[in-house]
Amino acid sequence: MGGRAVSALMLLAIVAVWEGWVMLSGVSAILLPAPSQILSVLWQGLTDGFLWPHIRITAAETLLGFFLGSSIGFAFGVLLAEVEPLRRLLWPYILASQVVPKLALGPIFIVWFGFGLTSIVVITALICFFPLLENTVTGLRAARPEQRDLFRMLGATRMQTLLRLKIPAGLPLVLAGVRVSMVLALVGAVVGEFIAGSQGLGASIIAAQGMMDTPLMFALFTLITVMGMLFYQLTVLAERWLLRSRQKGHER
Repeated sequence: MGGRAVSALMLLAIVAVWEGWVMLSGVSAILLPAPSQILSVLWQGLTDGFLWPHIRITAAETLLGFFLGSSIGFAFGVLLAEVEPLRRLLWPYILASQVVPKLALGPIFIVWFGFGLTSIVVITALICFFPLLENTVTGLRAARPEQRDLFRMLGATRMQTLLRLKIPAGLPLVLAGVRVSMVLALVGAVVGEFIAGSQGLGASIIAAQGMMDTPLMFALFTLITVMGMLFYQLTVLAERWLLRSRQKGHER
């Protein structure tokens, strides 16, 4: 039996035990709703259209923050990897900026950018920024010394060495950073909605909490989990396509 089948069976077993325990114990749905109740609320929210606008808003914030943070992280990663004095100068400040919880910066971003999309995208971008920066710097420094010496002997320019050696050699690490950033982007969007959003799945969780609607909260958690796994799998598929295209280019 494959690993995915075992994983699926484990999930079904957990759900079955959860359902049975809730039914037998009689625990209140406010404390812990049954999986069947959660799925019923989720299905109702999808079929009557209540959840779709929130899904679109959260997805848009996630993708905007991901592309913004990843683009800046990659660009800064290339710059810091190529300019060693600049990396030594800025790296302590970059690390210090990552220690500050992004949630704590939310009120400042609301003052600067207002309540809504811009603040949430900025929070998401900041969360996505560092993983790709770190992986880009590490990846571009992963090329073997003999390969660098060969490019130097052949008279390759710095840009040629970067584009034809360092980036291809570091591509697996860079793409690993992209996968991490994609997952963190959804986390950032939801967290941003907790403090700066009036719509979206995160804002809906806060509204459900205020109404003590625990089944709806669990339904939203489930929906966010599914979205995160979908985004991750799409990133993996894009990574495989890119690496396969690169491999075919080398074979030619």
